[in-house]
Amino acid sequence: MNKQKNIILFALAAGVVLMLVKFAAYLLTNSNAILTDAMESIVNVVASGFAFYSIHLSARPKDQNHPYGHGKVEFFSVFLEGGLIFIAGVLILGKAIYNIFLPEPLGNLLGGIGLIALTGIVNFVLGTYMVNQSKRLNSLTLQADGKHLQTDAYSTAGLLVGLSLLYFTGLAWIDVVLSIGLGLYILFSGYKLLRKSIAGLMDESDMQLVGEVAAILQQYRKDDWIDVHNLRVQRYGHELHIDGHVTLPYYYDLNKVHDEVSAIDALINSRLHANTELFIHADPCMPACCHYCRIKDCPVRNESRSVDIIWDKQLISKNEKHFH
Repeated sequence: MNKQKNIILFALAAGVVLMLVKFAAYLLTNSNAILTDAMESIVNVVASGFAFYSIHLSARPKDQNHPYGHGKVEFFSVFLEGGLIFIAGVLILGKAIYNIFLPEPLGNLLGGIGLIALTGIVNFVLGTYMVNQSKRLNSLTLQADGKHLQTDAYSTAGLLVGLSLLYFTGLAWIDVVLSIGLGLYILFSGYKLLRKSIAGLMDESDMQLVGEVAAILQQYRKDDWIDVHNLRVQRYGHELHIDGHVTLPYYYDLNKVHDEVSAIDALINSRLHANTELFIHADPCMPACCHYCRIKDCPVRNESRSVDIIWDKQLISKNEKHFH
């Protein structure tokens, strides 16, 4: 957790410096498109500050009032970042439309292009590093902040192309078109972050993670695990909560059932590369399970196995046993 904090603090410091550089480029050029990039940098700084707080809070252990921990604060961090990006996009579009009717003269474009190119390179390198670290540290906040910096770098690349055309052609309307295009791109980026945060706050099952769990269970499945269904995955910061139903032979005693459930728990925790809390409900098998049951020499089988069911995310997320 300390490494996450150090990364966010570095990103915060870098964001402040880059924001100042971009505003210097705007004052140098009076370019509306460069102002667009500079305004987004304000969002970077505010979002990084809240990201640092959310990582600090999510690291606190579970307590009586927060039995699932404090990890969901990361979704609030992503929501704030997405909301700020969306608002910035609206303001950028408003400024661009204003300049269609009241254009402003441009200044030293070449100097501004050099400063903006520097900020784009720094943002891309830092953003890529944060996304890579988010996968290793399983941090949604680092991922959101890193992807935002990458988005900023991509928009800066498009801005540089447009500014270069503006510099060589002298066509002032290019500046307004660039600003509108970047504003729309920023709006879409904000929407995606808002969508992701709301899904997490609403406990939407993470189907990508469900697919990863299904792949692990399929690869290492035991014959005793006759069926898996109604499996759901929720993310709580850097921790995961998984619950589901597993069908086991009805003649197993309670100790044997506990051993199999524990084996599934250990398998998921060892292969998913995340702190995972599992709640597994054990179902007894039924005669309708026999045609896909893999248990050899089953003492109560009433028909031979005739089909092999492959577990995938669509199948194991259904709230029903897989009789067909």
